[in-house]
Amino acid sequence: MMLSTREYMNRLGFTEQELASRRAYFQLADEDLSRLAALRPFAERHNDAVVDAFYQELILKHADSRLFFTDQASLQRAVAAQKRYFLELFSGACDLDYLENRLKVGATHQRIGVAPKWYLGAYAHYLRLISTRLLAEKGHSAETQGQLQSIQKIIFFDMAIAIETYIAAGMDALARHQAAIRELSTPVIQVAEKVLLLPLIGTIDTARAMQVMESVLMRVVDRQARVLILDIAGVPVVDTRVANHLLQTTEAVRLLGAATILTGISPQVAQTMVQLGVDLSAMHTRANLEEGLELALDLTGRVIRPKEK
Repeated sequence: MMLSTREYMNRLGFTEQELASRRAYFQLADEDLSRLAALRPFAERHNDAVVDAFYQELILKHADSRLFFTDQASLQRAVAAQKRYFLELFSGACDLDYLENRLKVGATHQRIGVAPKWYLGAYAHYLRLISTRLLAEKGHSAETQGQLQSIQKIIFFDMAIAIETYIAAGMDALARHQAAIRELSTPVIQVAEKVLLLPLIGTIDTARAMQVMESVLMRVVDRQARVLILDIAGVPVVDTRVANHLLQTTEAVRLLGAATILTGISPQVAQTMVQLGVDLSAMHTRANLEEGLELALDLTGRVIRPKEK
């Protein structure tokens, strides 16, 4: 699940102290905020035209960014949001509420797949548009130069927040994907009351062995399992290293009060284990899953009976 903006605020450490530190780093002084607030009437006069030009000259002109707008309604919503966003640059406020509002940009762009290059390029284009209009209306002067510098400061301040949130949201999404992959690679299934099954498929390296053990132990505790069936029919190679991983998992499961049954042992794997001298006496072994399930039920005080006619 994606974090809320408040949760991202906490994760990124956006506090009053951090806000003050950032403002100092970007040299965004109260004087700059006052200049921006004074420019609000100018921004309101030009905002619609600037944003419309922003979309016509850049967003809709580029094939890749145009793909984000599949219909007219989505385009209109984006334009309206963009107008609100740019106008807020001239609010004259830079508190935690403002910061949280800007944080949403990075999180939203990451969620819909807008790469940072589009965001940075678009902001650079907006800066050119608004600067051109400011110079055309107010002319070249020391006052105008100061106003342009204040606009640049708030823009770069905003971009830093958005990019940091974008990266944090991306890492959060990556962590969710990795968790999903781990879950798929170690599908611990409850096949009967207090009986779990883990069908292992593919190569087992050290990293995956750790995932297997972690997943198994958590499920044994969660389900209060008494038996774990480890089926290795889908593991192509069982060598000393893999055998040691299985033994370690068995020992850890035993410490939780459950027994392990190893099934799916092919004749070739059995022969290899004998040749390697692997001692599997600590766990129950059966040739196939059916026999393993019967033993699991027996260990938990149950049997499979034919249905009475």
